[in-house]
Amino acid sequence: MRGCRCLHDKRSGPSRPWPLSHLIDPIAEAQREDWLGGVEGLEISLVGAEGKLAQLDTEQAHRATVVDIGIPTFPQIATRTSGAQKPAR
Repeated sequence: MRGCRCLHDKRSGPSRPWPLSHLIDPIAEAQREDWLGGVEGLEISLVGAEGKLAQLDTEQAHRATVVDIGIPTFPQIATRTSGAQKPAR
């Protein structure tokens, strides 16, 4: 997988490397030509590809969820320390 999963990575997620039509079209051809073994193998591949795409969609949705872990942001820290008094000399 390319890229990182950090919040600063603004891409919408992994792009589809290929459309499912690259499996659907050969299934139709195999059915027309009565290549029964080919149809079965391609259908198994299609089910596996659909399952993997569903898994990727689920992972992407989970990554989009932001969880507050209680670490203060820089502006919060900076405003706390900016009001501090300088030590007297």
